Amino acid sequence: MTRYAARTLPVHRGPAAWSAILGDQPPAQELEGNLTADFVIVGAGFAGLSAALRLKQLQPDTKVAVLEAGRVAEGAAGRNSGFMIDLPHDLASDNYASGGDDTAMIALNRQAIAFARAAVAQFGIDPNYFDPAGKVNGAASAAGHAHNVSYAQHLAELGETSEVLDPQQMRDLTGSRHYRSGLYTPGTVMLQPAGYVRGLAAGLIGAGVQVFENSAVIRFEKQGGAWQVRTLRGAISTGAVILTVNGHLESFGIESDRLMQLFLFAAMTPELDADALTRLGGQPRWGITPSDPMGTTMRRIDTGQGGNRIVTRTCAALRPGMAATPRDLARASRVMQRKFDQRFPQLSGTKMEYHWAGHLCLSLNGVAVAREIEPGVYSGCVQNGLGTARGTLTGIAAAERACGYSSDITRHFEVEDQPKRLPPQPFREIGANAVLRWKEWRARDE
Repeated sequence: MTRYAARTLPVHRGPAAWSAILGDQPPAQELEGNLTADFVIVGAGFAGLSAALRLKQLQPDTKVAVLEAGRVAEGAAGRNSGFMIDLPHDLASDNYASGGDDTAMIALNRQAIAFARAAVAQFGIDPNYFDPAGKVNGAASAAGHAHNVSYAQHLAELGETSEVLDPQQMRDLTGSRHYRSGLYTPGTVMLQPAGYVRGLAAGLIGAGVQVFENSAVIRFEKQGGAWQVRTLRGAISTGAVILTVNGHLESFGIESDRLMQLFLFAAMTPELDADALTRLGGQPRWGITPSDPMGTTMRRIDTGQGGNRIVTRTCAALRPGMAATPRDLARASRVMQRKFDQRFPQLSGTKMEYHWAGHLCLSLNGVAVAREIEPGVYSGCVQNGLGTARGTLTGIAAAERACGYSSDITRHFEVEDQPKRLPPQPFREIGANAVLRWKEWRARDE
């Protein structure tokens, strides 16, 4: 193909709370007029900004432009839960253990974390936004505890350490009596995702990367020897286009009917006052992933990350149109309130300040699309629900491939299969959402 046109543009339900709690950003620089660049990156999330940084590492004098449809950290990057996980975390499994080479994936995930840690140091990003605190798999039922036991055994076979927490330790950590056990693993970094992404973008701008916001790409096409990347108000001529738009890759007609467009939902409390914090108890920062991947994620943050708040994330919906519906968000908001009240009866009735949807993209066989699409067009997409670490890796891979550079990261993605074709509509959406609802019910206590 020589022309790719976006059929849809990103649609977000609810605010990007992680960005909102940090306050206003500097005014956006929007693309206007005609420019040239050596590389144009479409998307300024974890993948796109990591790609930009890797390009500057490999070719310091190269001219890089990044185009973001909205504001930095207000798309998917400001809507996830901020877990940058090193260990196996397969959302399609019962206990996160994958059926692939977990040792190799752990090594790659740790490369992503090391890359992000170096960026924090290089650009002076607030260390509160990159907290190597580890995380806990929380279990509330006998089935959940069994998942944790199975996962701990899997980790031991891999030579990885973990620690079982009893009910009192879980209460001391979270202030909640809900959990009967937990499994602590030390390698996860707890991000303030918007703070990290904002800091990364600011650092790249200081290093000479042009970052244009509110500049959605409507099409790009080959004209002569260059690609013309067009927004509503401008265009950039470039030798290489790097797409880091995750599920919106399908908007450009790439991997059609092979990508699962999934939405997860989250809510965040107002800042808790002194009385609420006393009633809550527990530690000021922690992150709980559910022992069953279809359960409820909980996270507490403190003033260094945007205020004393609790985040709840649960519910999922498959929407091939790449937009969650208002009804989806309303249903999830009711469920999340119930989950919060169940875990923290001492704060029952606390009304959430923010509710939002976050866009994930998965493939049936768990593969990314991090390869050369055609000469001069590269993809770092399809993160399979692991946007912080996997997004960092796919961005690095796309940048390295565009520079003709080979590494463990590029070699990993180069040998992956193509995403499997999905069932036809309407069976895809109806069937997938029925399965998701059943899995949510089965994991209701988790």
